[in-house]
Amino acid sequence: MRIDIITVLPELLKSPFEASILKRAIEKGLVSVHLHNLRDYSKGNYNQVDDYQFGGGAGMVLMIEPIDKCITALQKEREYDEIIYMTPDGIPLNQSTANHLSLKGNIMILCGHYKGVDQRVRDTFVTREISIGDYVLSGGELAAAVLSDAIIRLLPGVLNDETSALTDTFQDNLLAPPVYTRPSEYKGMEVPHVLLSGNFPEIEKWREEQAFKRTKQLRPDLLE
Repeated sequence: MRIDIITVLPELLKSPFEASILKRAIEKGLVSVHLHNLRDYSKGNYNQVDDYQFGGGAGMVLMIEPIDKCITALQKEREYDEIIYMTPDGIPLNQSTANHLSLKGNIMILCGHYKGVDQRVRDTFVTREISIGDYVLSGGELAAAVLSDAIIRLLPGVLNDETSALTDTFQDNLLAPPVYTRPSEYKGMEVPHVLLSGNFPEIEKWREEQAFKRTKQLRPDLLE
């Protein structure tokens, strides 16, 4: 898989891909992540990429011309399965979307900034608009990192135990059950005995019951 991220702040995006699982996935050749500075496609001495919005109002808007140049240049090199715009008014990111995108080959992610991008960018180039929550960030960079993490960890070979991702919260519209590790007793708090029994059918039954119980208590909307 290849992920190209268009941003005005590439330095903000470097660290997530230089550590932990994402770094290992890149080193193993399972994914390549490329950051593209939008200012490299601007013109003028100040590398301007934003301007005031027509009709007045507070806040700057990312201009269509440098975005058009960047996207067009990338599309000349390869075909993209998705061009995703990270924006607060997009469709909320969920596990199903991450699963779907993990099957793609080439993905382009455009990070919003300021008041967003010229609407003509969204109308012309963008195939999918994604939000990571009902709140506003300073830019789409951190959201792009979240989306990339959610996708990359699902790629075959990224996790040491590939079955781990299949039992994550939301994979079956349920929250994950409680998990425990050593020691089995700590300050009077004990691990449920069924988990120590070695009876795997009973353990699986317990986990399913706990997952349903937690979902009903914390996220009943998932059961509707």
